[in-house]
Amino acid sequence: MLPKYNRILLKLSGESLMGDRNFGLDPKMLELYAKDIKTITDIGVQVAIVIGGGNIYRGMNEAETGIERAQGDYMGMLATVINGMALQASLEKAGVKTRLQSAIKMEQIAEPYIRRRAIRHLEKGRVVIFGAGTGNPYFTTDTAGSLRAIEINADVILKGTRVDGIYSEDPEKNPNATKYTQLSFQEVISKELKVMDMTAFTLCQENKLPIIVFDMNQAGNLLDVVTGKAIGTIVQ
Repeated sequence: MLPKYNRILLKLSGESLMGDRNFGLDPKMLELYAKDIKTITDIGVQVAIVIGGGNIYRGMNEAETGIERAQGDYMGMLATVINGMALQASLEKAGVKTRLQSAIKMEQIAEPYIRRRAIRHLEKGRVVIFGAGTGNPYFTTDTAGSLRAIEINADVILKGTRVDGIYSEDPEKNPNATKYTQLSFQEVISKELKVMDMTAFTLCQENKLPIIVFDMNQAGNLLDVVTGKAIGTIVQ
């Protein structure tokens, strides 16, 4: 089985790690993701990962939390490192060699983010998890994912969600929403579809980096996507 994409950036939301819980980490989700990621590394796909931190802390709403935006964003970055460590543990339990790199220095638990070192790890078949976003407040993990994907010369961003693609409206609120199988960057903008925040999306558009949105919670979907099957929605 030959992959269509040789090097990918897998973007996962922190909320996806909650499973059916309201907070924190669900070991079953970590195990599912680790197994699916192993299946694609076994066929030679180089995998980098960016995970959000929303299952632990969301720093956006200053009015609600009373914590200023910049401080809250740094707290969110630390949450992404916790998620990265959890996924790293699950991957290594599944027999996948990994490296966790952080945009904020914390040498005891993660390597500092160094672009050339990250690429070398990928070339050696290690999964690289990028933690702490970009290391700067006011930037989302979507933006971090787009930036890292461009820096490591990824072929595609795979955005794993709990929905099986991009819809005209939220399919969880409107069951009659229309699903798109393929969109251009311009169509996403004109239709005002929420794929990523505008900073992240513009980075992909300017660098001609395709984005595939798919249901990561369906076992086997990740393998189907990297081998070129029509899963989810592609933006290019």
